[in-house]
Amino acid sequence: MSALLEFRGVTKRFGGLTANHNITFDVAENEIVSVIGPNGAGKSTLFKMISSFLPTTSGEIRFQGERISNLKPHTVARKGVVRTFQETTIFKSMTVRESVIVAQHLRATASLAGYFWGSKAARADVQAFGEYADELIDFLGLSNIRNELASNLPQGHLRALGVAIGLATDPKILLLDEPFAGMNHDETMSMVHLVRKVRDDRRVTILLVEHDMSAVMSISDRIVVLNFGEMIAEGTPAEIQANERVIEAYLGSEDDAIGV
Repeated sequence: MSALLEFRGVTKRFGGLTANHNITFDVAENEIVSVIGPNGAGKSTLFKMISSFLPTTSGEIRFQGERISNLKPHTVARKGVVRTFQETTIFKSMTVRESVIVAQHLRATASLAGYFWGSKAARADVQAFGEYADELIDFLGLSNIRNELASNLPQGHLRALGVAIGLATDPKILLLDEPFAGMNHDETMSMVHLVRKVRDDRRVTILLVEHDMSAVMSISDRIVVLNFGEMIAEGTPAEIQANERVIEAYLGSEDDAIGV
């Protein structure tokens, strides 16, 4: 498989603090790759650099062979690299359907003035966005709550709505920031199934940061491990579970923490 996303010597410093140092790995098309590590390992910083919410200090991130590091965040999103957030960023006063429609304006063909005056292009956008919102809502199993206010949703449905909003932008790779956080076992397994479905049926590559090791081991094709800002391991779930450096990073004998 060819590399869709490439990290080459990516480093981020905040003054005298190095949050990421010389990170190098690839994400192949249609993979599910998880980035794990103890608190403070540099996972969130890495995600922010991919989506250009933070600039790199050195090194380069490439998407489909083109450098995307240090571009504007909206430019990166338009290229097909879309991030969801650890804190579910939802328009709480909108319904599920309205939230998914709003997210599609990244792909609007009409101008702002066109929307104000109700131009032909704007009307076409509105119709297309509504139809695609219904398609995504049905695909993700949210049909029975399409008209529910986002503020009324439980955690599991909020996370699924976050994925729907990400998919509404028509991404090629979806960056999921702790998609299983705060969920019970049943909600986690439902979300694992949903993420796999997005990869398998929508052909969207997935890169995720997560602390839930049982979910990570279940869902990942490959895992990248960070510790104190450095990449200490990369491999399949079985290889990561057997890696001594990874076990040490997760407090040595606490093997249960990584699913061993």
